[in-house]
Amino acid sequence: MSLTTKIDQDIKLAMLAKQADRLQGLRAIKSALLLAKTEKGAAEEVTEEAEVKVLQKLAKQRKESAEIYKTQNRDDLYQIEMGELKVIEEYLPQQMSRFEIEGYLQELIGRIGATSIQDMGRVMGMANKELAGQADGRTISEVVKQLLG
Repeated sequence: MSLTTKIDQDIKLAMLAKQADRLQGLRAIKSALLLAKTEKGAAEEVTEEAEVKVLQKLAKQRKESAEIYKTQNRDDLYQIEMGELKVIEEYLPQQMSRFEIEGYLQELIGRIGATSIQDMGRVMGMANKELAGQADGRTISEVVKQLLG
């Protein structure tokens, strides 16, 4: 079952259960997926990889907005963003822990023979490709710097 179909079903369930907060998050996902599908040059169907990228982008936007609202003491808006983030994260693949990322990156660095910070670009390119949807790019970057630095 495609993500779009699952989201449509979950929207119906949220409407029946009168879960306004959940419904808002689900509608945001559906809107972003529809935009991805109708983008210029987009394929007829959105691939699973593209769906994950859309969800990651939505999650990142919610996290950044929530941080801003928290610093501005806007707890009402902060709670809305965090509620939507929680819904979005339900549909993202399971994220790797920092420990798992470190182990994977140590193996990758050994595999490609990276020895210094100058090799960071190669390591990041392969890591981002292989860990797409499973790890945050910022965390990957921090661990690579730590291991090569």
